Amino acid sequence: MDEGALAQLMVVVPSLNPDEKLIQVIDGMMEAGFSHVLVVDDGSDEAHSAPFLEAEQRPQCTVLHHVKNRGKGRALKTAFEYIFHERKDIAGIVTVDGDNQHKPRDARRLAEALVGEPKTVMLGVRNFKGSHVPLHNRMGNTITSGVFRMLCGIALSDTQTGMRAISAKYLPRFIEVAGERFEYETNMLLYMKTAGIGFREIPIETVYIENNATSHFNPLTDSAKIYGPILKFAGGSVASAGIDLLIFTFLVWLLRDMDSLNRQILIATAGARAVSSLFNYAFNRKAVFSSDEPHRITIIRYYLLCFVQMMISYKGVAFLVGAAGFTGFGKTGVKLLVDSILFVLTFQIQREWVFKKKKSDSSI
Repeated sequence: MDEGALAQLMVVVPSLNPDEKLIQVIDGMMEAGFSHVLVVDDGSDEAHSAPFLEAEQRPQCTVLHHVKNRGKGRALKTAFEYIFHERKDIAGIVTVDGDNQHKPRDARRLAEALVGEPKTVMLGVRNFKGSHVPLHNRMGNTITSGVFRMLCGIALSDTQTGMRAISAKYLPRFIEVAGERFEYETNMLLYMKTAGIGFREIPIETVYIENNATSHFNPLTDSAKIYGPILKFAGGSVASAGIDLLIFTFLVWLLRDMDSLNRQILIATAGARAVSSLFNYAFNRKAVFSSDEPHRITIIRYYLLCFVQMMISYKGVAFLVGAAGFTGFGKTGVKLLVDSILFVLTFQIQREWVFKKKKSDSSI
């Protein structure tokens, strides 16, 4: 790799109450060939000030300070803002954690990949199958990866990696991404999906020092913030399903004396879908998929899908209630079962076709 290209990259290290490992990280990055290291002190207490003072003695290292703890996401944004406004000479960054669990050679590999593909975000991904990986980390990543793949259409083997290589031209856009703490890194991935920013996974060494005891991750509050944005992807469909079922139930009751069961279910299904689809379209377009595609395109696609989904729902409910005699849960219960099966499929079609955004401008 051209050392001149590496000299245009900066290593970003967010840090809270560090020990001597922070200096090991800084020295390791410089030994790997990096010329610039930016450390963000995220409101560390006085007892942990020594590593920052030592870091400031290194001419290649810049240290920024938060007066109080504001979260890892805010620390990353502070670094991004500093680089964007003050360091126009920097072409890209590599983010690493300050606990020495990211190896300098891996940071350099991501940097080299970024230089070759500056329009792609490089993600350093760990292998969670090793016996040395703490059980809660392995299970947490498995669950989150599954949710990402199912609800968000993002195939990632490591959803919480803190090692990422990013072009400086993307920094203004990532600064605007919501989130101040650990959820920010998740939100970055979701934003990349909706904005059409590509990524590439690069395997890195999986290191857990002292069973990851130095991590400031709070399993309860930080997990809630991480999963919140992901679950929002399903929120609109759940709400519209509730509207749909209420209206369907009401119409079935209203048409209870109708002779034809099929006609009763068809009218109830169509009436309920006509109302719930208005809410679902508006909510999914903006709140879920953040689509800015013209209405004339998305609304035609949406209602084509809506019609197909409605007919499958009608046929499924009519078959289970009528021909199969599946009446144990009532018509509403049967419809809930059928629509739940359709949910995952239609959600992915909406994401990948109805509200799919155009790829990001390749010129970034």
